[in-house]
Amino acid sequence: HVQLVESGGGSAQAGGSLRLSCTASGSTVTSACMAWFRQAPGKEREGVASTHTRAGARYHADSVKGRFTISHDDAKNTLYLQMNSLAPEDSGMFYCAANTGTLYCHSSDWSQQARYQSWGQGTQVTVSS
Repeated sequence: HVQLVESGGGSAQAGGSLRLSCTASGSTVTSACMAWFRQAPGKEREGVASTHTRAGARYHADSVKGRFTISHDDAKNTLYLQMNSLAPEDSGMFYCAANTGTLYCHSSDWSQQARYQSWGQGTQVTVSS
């Protein structure tokens, strides 16, 4: 499995912005469906957004559409999540995940945890009102 390390979490005021990064190490991720998940205290982990490192399709959860944007930089082997207009309900631990060796992220199952073999340790995001 590829090793994933998240960074960029922290505290923000409601309405503010943060950008999360996820850097892959151990191997270059050349073809993978990559995603961000978040888990709030007492809640299940949920998919936030996904994108393929080669193909152009991107998926965002309804709760973050228009506010969050996922992207990937091949040269830096890094996945990003730009989060704008943050709200307190966005708080939680954010995890980066990768499903390597796949040609596509699928609209039907990109948000299913079982689809991903590699996970980072997470980065905490706290949004105050």
